[in-house]
Amino acid sequence: MAGQGVGVKEVSWLDCAGGGQIVVDGNFAYIGHIDAPNGTTIVDVADPKNPKIVSEIAIPHGLHSHKVRAANGIMVVNREHHGRAPDGKHPGRGGLMIYDVANPRAPKLIRHWECDGNGVHRFTFDGRYAYISPQVEGYVGNIVMILDLKDPARPEEVGRWWMPGQWKAGGETPSWKGHAHRCHHPIRRGDRLYTSYWHGGVVILDIADMAHPKLVSSIDWSPPFPWPTHSAVPIDRAIAGRRYMLVADEDVLPMDEEMAPEMSAFIWMVDITDETRPTPIGSFQVAGVEGQRNPQMTGCHQPVETIVGNEVPAAWFSNGLRILDISNPHAMREVAHFIPDTQSGKRVCSNDVYVDEGGLIYLADRWRGLSIVERA
Repeated sequence: MAGQGVGVKEVSWLDCAGGGQIVVDGNFAYIGHIDAPNGTTIVDVADPKNPKIVSEIAIPHGLHSHKVRAANGIMVVNREHHGRAPDGKHPGRGGLMIYDVANPRAPKLIRHWECDGNGVHRFTFDGRYAYISPQVEGYVGNIVMILDLKDPARPEEVGRWWMPGQWKAGGETPSWKGHAHRCHHPIRRGDRLYTSYWHGGVVILDIADMAHPKLVSSIDWSPPFPWPTHSAVPIDRAIAGRRYMLVADEDVLPMDEEMAPEMSAFIWMVDITDETRPTPIGSFQVAGVEGQRNPQMTGCHQPVETIVGNEVPAAWFSNGLRILDISNPHAMREVAHFIPDTQSGKRVCSNDVYVDEGGLIYLADRWRGLSIVERA
């Protein structure tokens, strides 16, 4: 049974393990999976009506590689502790796995770059530099790090940044509990890193000198809002002469369950015309979820990470794919949606979305399946 949508038509559905991230490079899609033993799947999408799995990489239980990027013949996946190995044995160190995918049908491991703690969570990769969120000895929670992969066999740290309070080995004391403030997702545009910092909000970093990232500004609304900040995505064009970024809170892990209002996490529009003073000026939530306590993963997760036009596809967990018109930043509105049929036996959980150069939309479900859709 096909998925159901308004203003969206399903092109195809691929039966595969649940995906944490989907990215397309050339004629191939790369899917990072949530649960071991499924690590990474490479799919030939030259004919998007007939996607074909051409390679699969397994990962040991107790780890996952749920994030993936590919560019310039290099594929990078994260390696993060996730659950427990059935035999109770330690699954090995986290970090990044770097592959040669000049032939995507036969990926070759180049290097396992290791780090401490749980490993690396989310990252971006531009074909030369990786902007990552590793755990590093001496720090509380994940920090920002820039790796140079000019020689993929010998990644070199270029620079790092952390929120004051994270560097316990340096005598700093966090003002928050546990790992509430930690780097989640750095996204580069020019000489800026737009970085979500979980319950620490958003930080904009100047990386003109990559060896010494500098804080430009920050904003945090958690509290009063209970949800962690997942992604800060700059909009790659001005709207009415002003600059903006979309900030997605994730509908998981509220800071305080009792603090959670009767709403699910949503998307914010933030004016960054003056980047030293980011200012929220609008928000969007899917209709029908207000006024009641909803299960987690009902609300927002992740918008597409490259925004060039007025329409922005977003993965909205159990509400599937939502396409937002952002032409009026003060009043974003939904113009189309799509609810996949995951055939997983669980409710829909749209986890990540990608748009290729031809405008096709790739939607990964957390539990099962990849949907390829287009605007109707």
